Amino acid sequence: MKNNFKKFQKAPLFFSIIFFLLSCLVFILLYKNIQNNNQIFEEAERQWQIETSKQDETKSLDRLLKMVERERALLNTHFIQSSDVVPFLDTVEKLASQVNAKAKITLVDISPEGLSLSVEIKATGIFESLYKFLTLLENSPYQLEFTLMDMRKVDKETVSSENIQREEWSVVFRLKLLSFVK
Repeated sequence: MKNNFKKFQKAPLFFSIIFFLLSCLVFILLYKNIQNNNQIFEEAERQWQIETSKQDETKSLDRLLKMVERERALLNTHFIQSSDVVPFLDTVEKLASQVNAKAKITLVDISPEGLSLSVEIKATGIFESLYKFLTLLENSPYQLEFTLMDMRKVDKETVSSENIQREEWSVVFRLKLLSFVK
């Protein structure tokens, strides 16, 4: 019986050691798999954080662009592109009509280096209208340099309804538009 007992105790011990070793091996493999999954998760989380911060920056820049869009448009109105001079010329003519003067653009010339635009304007009207027109030109959003101004009295015009005589004046302005972008 002693012999049977010794055989009987060795086999379970051997099986339990093998089971223990297999359990340890499975535990180690599962532990390494969990560690690998944790590293993958941490990398994915880092990538997610990077993408989230990029999206936040994009949204912030978009909001900033929307906030400065009005100021940017206002700033762009102060500069005239060489490819689109017509709005400036229309603005000059509208300024004259606002003060009951008649303005006609007689010369438009771009400097050889393309840094400025010379414009000659001939305007007619009463002295007060021409003076107001000059003031509007000086206060326009464009940076202007007056290179020539020739003002002359033309003739007398009788206004029949009030029977008042008004003196007609003619003025020639030569301007250099300094806020000019090539």
